[in-house]
Order: sequence, then structure tokens, then C-alpha cells
Amino acid sequence: MRARIRDFVRTNDDWIFAVADYVHPDGLRCLLRYVPDPGGEREMEGQRFRKVDFEEAFTLLRKEKPSYVKDLHIVPAEDVKRIYRPHEELSRTAATDSRLAKIVGILEEGGIPREQMGITGSMLLGLHGHSSDIDFVVYGEHWWQARDIISQAKMRGEIQELDRDMWLRIYNKRKPEISFQEFVAHEQRKGNRGMLGDTYFDLLFTRDWEQISPRTPGQSIGRKKMVAQVTEAALSFDAPAIFKLDGEIGELLCFSHTYAGQALPGETIEASGVLEETADGLRLVVGTTREARGEWIRSLTLLREQGLI
Repeated sequence: MRARIRDFVRTNDDWIFAVADYVHPDGLRCLLRYVPDPGGEREMEGQRFRKVDFEEAFTLLRKEKPSYVKDLHIVPAEDVKRIYRPHEELSRTAATDSRLAKIVGILEEGGIPREQMGITGSMLLGLHGHSSDIDFVVYGEHWWQARDIISQAKMRGEIQELDRDMWLRIYNKRKPEISFQEFVAHEQRKGNRGMLGDTYFDLLFTRDWEQISPRTPGQSIGRKKMVAQVTEAALSFDAPAIFKLDGEIGELLCFSHTYAGQALPGETIEASGVLEETADGLRLVVGTTREARGEWIRSLTLLREQGLI
């Protein structure tokens, strides 16, 4: 059973999980996001649901489905009722939402095939409201082209940049280990966020099927703070984000969405995380806990250019 990040899985008892990996050796690797609840604030197909946070999801599963609980939530194939795939639901959702239709139109006009786009999050499931954010997916190499098209649309005024209040909202929600000034400097350069009127949207990367391969397992050998040069960042907006480095520690793996796309090839970074030993050599992992306390990525090159260090 194939599934990749940004897909959602609905089980036979209507628990809804977000797919959290590309490779699934023993059941689909997911995180629980919604459970049926007659008093829930969201409705789909006549059934009400409520959203659960990270901690509650683990608590519920330990009580109700303990066999699902590993490092993530493992959903057995026989328990799957349906897989929601972003590209399959895009046209249906865009037909009833003018905001989404506008993004699709801008990207199609710029040359992105519709089958390389998708919608994820609450919109994918039909659990969204008028104030819901838009989590827009573009697959593989088309993502980089889509980001450029969005940037051009901002210059034409079709899409707006985030204002300071919105950046502050995102910063306070994520609580990163870098200052607000540094956070905004990195984020504005990434170009993967925008506003359509009062609606915030995020341009999310997902690998094409042919880009998917198993990740080499690693063994933690301690915490590490380092400075290194980025040599390659083709998967720097993936989840996890991957940066290739020049030096003894040859790779940086980042599970925190905050630091995805944080640096460009040729730039010098400072990073703090957990050092792992793998069959391919050493790598640094950032985002080893949900809060990622004491872990970060900063582009020293960018910060020097902007006079922030």
C-alpha cells in the first residue's frame, strides 16, 4: 500500500491520520489528527470530528489502540478504509472554493500541470471552514517552479506578502530557538508562504514517487553544535528536510518545519541538534523532539548579508 507525506488515512472506525513518511515497511507510518466526536467542531459527510494535538494523540492511542504506538503511529493495512491523496481531491475542492481555485489558476497559467498539484490538511478531508489556512502541495521538481510563479504573482499583486502580525503569529506558534528578526529574515527569503485576502497559505513540497527511497537508519551518539557549508539542498523543503554538507558530518536531516529551506547551496550554516552515526557516515539531526528545544539551523551567510550578526 503506497502513501506519502501530505496524504491522509481514514481507518475502519473513522480515525483520521496524517501520513508522516514515504516508506512503510510494517503498516502506514502516520500521526493521528482527528477522531469522531458528536460534540466535535468539524463535520464531514454528516459525521462530526475533533482535532487532537500531538500529546493527546499518543495518549488516546496508548489507551484505545496500543499496537499502533511506535516512534510514530503505525496503521495496519487491513484497518485502512480510505487514503485521501492531495492531487486526487484538488479539482473537487477548488470547484467550491474560489481562494483555492485562484492558486490553481495562477500555477496552471505558469506551466504547472494540475496533476502535480494538490491540497492537504483540513481542506483535503472536507473538514475546513471559511477561516482555515490553505495547505497547498506541489510534487517534486515542479515545487521550485511553483515557488517562482507565486513570487511573480506577489509582484503583480495577485497574492500578498505576510504582514508583521502574521509573521508574529507564526513565530509565537512555532516558538523557534532563533530571534524573531532572524526568523523573518529566513522565512521571507523562502517564498513559500502568502496571503489571499485574509487567508494564509503554505506551499508544501512532496516527493514524486521516483524520488522516494528508504532513509538510512542512524544511531545517536550525542548532541552537537556545528558550523558547516551547504553543498546541496534539492530536498531542503521536504519533511524531513535534507541538506548535504561539506565536511566530516556530511548530511543534516531536519524534522522541524520551521527550519526547512533555511539555507542555500554555498552558504555557511550554524546548526544544533543530535549527532547520528549511519552506514553512510555522520549526520546531524535537528527536530528530534516536537518542541526542538536547543536545536536550530541558521544561515550565517544570510544573517551577515542582512546585518543581523
